[in-house]
Amino acid sequence: MSSRLIDISGKAIPWPSENEMQTDESKLSHLQKHFAEHPSSGLTPARLGSIMREAEQGNIIAQSDLGEDLEEKDGHIFSELQKRKLTLLTIRGSVEPCRNASESEKKDASMVQELLDEIPDFEDVITDMADGILKGFSNIELDWQRWGDDWLINRAHYRPQNWFQLNPNNRNEIRLRDNSPEGAPLQAFGWIKHIHRSKSGYPGRNGLTRVLAWPFLFKNYSVRDLAEFLEIYGLPLRLGKYPSGASDKEKSTLLQAVMSIGHNAGGIIPKGMEIEFQEAAKGASSPYEAMMSWCERTQSKAILGGTLTSQADGKSSTNALGNVHNEVRQELRDSDLRQIASTLTRDIVYPLWMLNGRAAGDPRRHPKFVFDVSEPEDIATYSERLPGLVSLGMRIPQAWAHEKLMIPQAEDGDPILALACAVPAPAPALESELEKEKDKKAANPKAKLAALKAQETTDVVEAYVSQLQGMANKASSEMIEQIKSLVDNARSLEEIRDGLLALDMPPDALADAMNQALSAASLAGRYELLQDAN
Repeated sequence: MSSRLIDISGKAIPWPSENEMQTDESKLSHLQKHFAEHPSSGLTPARLGSIMREAEQGNIIAQSDLGEDLEEKDGHIFSELQKRKLTLLTIRGSVEPCRNASESEKKDASMVQELLDEIPDFEDVITDMADGILKGFSNIELDWQRWGDDWLINRAHYRPQNWFQLNPNNRNEIRLRDNSPEGAPLQAFGWIKHIHRSKSGYPGRNGLTRVLAWPFLFKNYSVRDLAEFLEIYGLPLRLGKYPSGASDKEKSTLLQAVMSIGHNAGGIIPKGMEIEFQEAAKGASSPYEAMMSWCERTQSKAILGGTLTSQADGKSSTNALGNVHNEVRQELRDSDLRQIASTLTRDIVYPLWMLNGRAAGDPRRHPKFVFDVSEPEDIATYSERLPGLVSLGMRIPQAWAHEKLMIPQAEDGDPILALACAVPAPAPALESELEKEKDKKAANPKAKLAALKAQETTDVVEAYVSQLQGMANKASSEMIEQIKSLVDNARSLEEIRDGLLALDMPPDALADAMNQALSAASLAGRYELLQDAN
């Protein structure tokens, strides 16, 4: 197999046994026993500058450990990073064939998707890759296994960043620390090597650790100073007075009482001694809180691109500004997903495609991993606008509308939605029976006469109703206009009540219309009785 395997760049690669991992304890046991140094303990500006210079020169151990400390010790940094990481899991990703794919290439993409689905906890792989946002890179070792004729990824093991170093001859290359000056190169098809570019530069400088470390340091200074302020100014000054000639033992007893009385709220002293409580000097905690707030706002801007999607601003903000900041956060999400998809294509999709019998194909036509970051358009807006555009003569394809609204098109035979009020067409048999019944009625003279009388009666009734509406509309409209004007100008319900009682709305016109309608109805009834008698 090694003679025909090539990486995504076209270089021939050897392929080790499926049970052999590069960080096996028998090879690099010193990495398994390495523990973090926690450089944030006693961190000073001078020490922080030294850590960053070491990372620039290829020694990224201390900077990687500092990144772990930032996430563990600062709750605000942890919270903002979690928002950025977890939002990546809400977007669906899939393996897609290359452009203008043939049927064979489409089958290859489906095959790789099935093998990818077999990876346990694939969402954790994406989360582990997102650790590179803070530390600049994230390396995950792949444990391959042969199952029948297929090569599968049995497990994906996250490896901490302090296991690695930069190649001194090429600072863009990350290598394992094997106690050699250059380090061991990562074996092909054995790693997910994700370099996350939060900014331009090689991996030792492009992580957010270097941006967040300074506000983290200043914030810790302010928190320490605030704690000292509260300890000093939170309790009143306790001053003990002893009489002249007091012995050293008596002085020691008084001092012990003074030091413990603040917390124990009680104590005893020899007779003749005094303890006075002096009001503490005036001070304010606002300078320390302002500094801490500035640090957290800076951290939010660095991680999420703004402050209005978190509580870091400490103020109420408008919905419009919040939407703007949320759009910036969405752009960061799309950028993160694009970088992760590129790495997954190179280090998982391509090896699965190559190792499972597709080496004879063109390596440039391999499948790709893609996240669907498209958002559906507002269906309410489209439903209002599209009919007008169509009426103007625009020829809008149905496929385009389905794509914009992210509504799949129905396949042949699929049940589709329909209006609930739609009246189904009568069945052919029922329709023929109705026609026969009509023909029978038409052939019967008496039935025909009864139908004509019923039609005539319906027409007369409709005419009476229409005439009554015309006569009553004028009178009722005048009343409605007066009431409407009263309601529009009134300032309280009581004013409306009093206004209604004071309105002059003579019902004469409406009463005349009703009288004429009743008289007409009575005469029409008598006429029908006479017609039936004849």
